[in-house]
Amino acid sequence: MLEQRIQQQFFESADLQVQAADTLARPLADAVHAVLGCITAGGKLMVCGSGGSTADAQHLAAQFVGRFERERPGLAALALGTDSVLSQSLARESGINDVLAKQVQALGLPGDVLLVLAPAGDDEAVIAAVQSAHGKDMTVIAFTGRQAPGLAAELMETDVQVAVPHDRAARIREIHVLALHCLCDAVDVQLMGEQEPNA
Repeated sequence: MLEQRIQQQFFESADLQVQAADTLARPLADAVHAVLGCITAGGKLMVCGSGGSTADAQHLAAQFVGRFERERPGLAALALGTDSVLSQSLARESGINDVLAKQVQALGLPGDVLLVLAPAGDDEAVIAAVQSAHGKDMTVIAFTGRQAPGLAAELMETDVQVAVPHDRAARIREIHVLALHCLCDAVDVQLMGEQEPNA
């Protein structure tokens, strides 16, 4: 019984990956173009997430600054909301929902990109960060689930939404990680050309 339940998790995830491959190819390509435009113009990628997606934001920033699967010069990226002392201080002064927005206001520049990871799409801190990014003339890339009415309502025509066609947070986050790896791979290929990774 337990083994069957475990197998079912794998089957559900695999089915969603196949479905998401068709659904997300175009928005991911749009996201790659937005990131490339930003990076090649001397801008930076700012990344943040809600809940457990904060760790995914850190991981993406590390892959840009360091490397994904092959050596290359570092790309300007920064994960927001990961400095616990800074976040606690900002939360005390401005409220927990303004922690990410304050960092975008202080560090974001016109032409930068804010990539948000919000499986539920209704996190007030993430929505406030998106509003701050728009105030700084930044493009927003929003990784969400199927239902993200609060966040989707904030997006502009120049923004990109990568909406995983599912409602369960665990499945959405699994696809977000795969989609982030696709983003990293595509950026590397566009910057350095095709070659086998050194993974």
